[in-house]
Amino acid sequence: MGEQPGDQEDRAGTPFVGPAGRVLEEALAAAGVERAHVYLTNAVKHFKWEPRGKRRLHAKPRLSEIQACEPWLELELSRLRPRVVVCLGATAARAVLGRPVTVAGHRGRVLSTNLVPAVFVTAHPSAILRASDAASRARGRAQLVADLRQAAARAL
Repeated sequence: MGEQPGDQEDRAGTPFVGPAGRVLEEALAAAGVERAHVYLTNAVKHFKWEPRGKRRLHAKPRLSEIQACEPWLELELSRLRPRVVVCLGATAARAVLGRPVTVAGHRGRVLSTNLVPAVFVTAHPSAILRASDAASRARGRAQLVADLRQAAARAL
């Protein structure tokens, strides 16, 4: 579960079709997770953005925007009944868990809610893309793959 659509996702009407989606696809493959077995969605259903010239840049959603999308998120989870949800980023984790969390403080731990028996928190693929250097990006990718492997093992 991502945080919110990005520019390309907003235009396409499909989550994870932009650069972060490519990072996620590569990480899923490296973790041995078949894309066909994964349901991708976002916690916040609209793209909040700020204009920068001709570009639309991501802006962090407010708590009220996260809460406004709760009914859709709860409906998705109640219908899908996933065994595991991987929250990509702190905004997605807050939406699923109903409280503020940090990726660093919760990565690697199995959490739960009344709708999902196992919740994992990891970095959003866009954070990997924004890393300052190649070594940081490689470290971020390796952590994402490890987190996805852990979640996949729990789903079995």
